[in-house]
Amino acid sequence: MTYSSSVAMSRRSYGRRNQNSVRFAESTRTLGPISNTIILIVLACLIGLLYLTQVTKTNSFGYTINSLQEQQTQLRDQKADLEVTAARLQSLDRVASSSVAKNLAPVTPSGTIQR
Repeated sequence: MTYSSSVAMSRRSYGRRNQNSVRFAESTRTLGPISNTIILIVLACLIGLLYLTQVTKTNSFGYTINSLQEQQTQLRDQKADLEVTAARLQSLDRVASSSVAKNLAPVTPSGTIQR
């Protein structure tokens, strides 16, 4: 094949004279209804999985918070009991060392009753 014949053949593939050799054809590709449905189902499944992971994390934190609140309640009750016990034990010492108690007369039996 000579140069001139190859040029002539290439001109045939471009089209006629005085026309653009490149055609700008708009090719818009759109997804079909089945593809759109599949994509929407996959996205819904992903959103559902994200929701479930968040809910399970929240529940596990809820169990931790609940156990800590129960422990706090037990410690408050124990503190209240210890405060009552401390006040009771300190009251005996305070009464014994008070000035009023020191001024009281000692109770000794003055005599015995014979029958």
